[in-house]
Amino acid sequence: MSIPTPHIEAKNKEDFAKTVIMPGDPKRAEWIAKTFLNDAKLVTSVRGILGFTGTYKGKKVSVMASGMGNPSMGIYSYELFKFYDVDSIIRIGTCGACKKDLELGSIVISQKVITNTNYCDMFKNGVTQVEASEELLDSALKKTKKLKLNIVSGNTFCTDTFYAGEEDEKLINKNKCLATEMETAALYYNAKLLNKKALTICSVSDNLITKKALTSLERQNSLKDMVELALEIAINE
Repeated sequence: MSIPTPHIEAKNKEDFAKTVIMPGDPKRAEWIAKTFLNDAKLVTSVRGILGFTGTYKGKKVSVMASGMGNPSMGIYSYELFKFYDVDSIIRIGTCGACKKDLELGSIVISQKVITNTNYCDMFKNGVTQVEASEELLDSALKKTKKLKLNIVSGNTFCTDTFYAGEEDEKLINKNKCLATEMETAALYYNAKLLNKKALTICSVSDNLITKKALTSLERQNSLKDMVELALEIAINE
């Protein structure tokens, strides 16, 4: 396939940096570009999925939305990896805590994702797991110390259903998952398939045990540390 692709309208591979920060929400991608990047330029907007490229501390960085769910993440991450020669994708987003003592606003790094998604044939035999890229994980853990951030890392759960049923809860408990979200399995699988790098960093927006949740304003404010961590990792790639 040549570029532009069916879902990304950028005409040149150089329109994207080698590392892409990937939130789910297009408006969040725009906010990150305008708030943190210098000279940010819109490079794609197909179907309202916005992508920007600019600089952070003098280094070229891109930020692009993934949309919601594994199928959407699967499409955009695959096209970036395969056709635009992107080397690394760092997903940033929100997650639901699966542990009572995991506070709202906490930053969770997905060291390993447990999933029951049917995103691709690999996953059709039931629950499986895919690990984060070791290089990005190591970089993230070092950066958290430098930035003095309080983070947790471990297993997370990735599902195709937002309103989880009993089977999801059983898998979460069995695998001692810290949190749940809906995009990491496709991202990690595509990175493994194409010999690329991927990492997911999420901020806890609600707790599935205590039923507590951040307000919209609190959710926006909690993103700052997570975004800065992702950007610091990106410029060292």
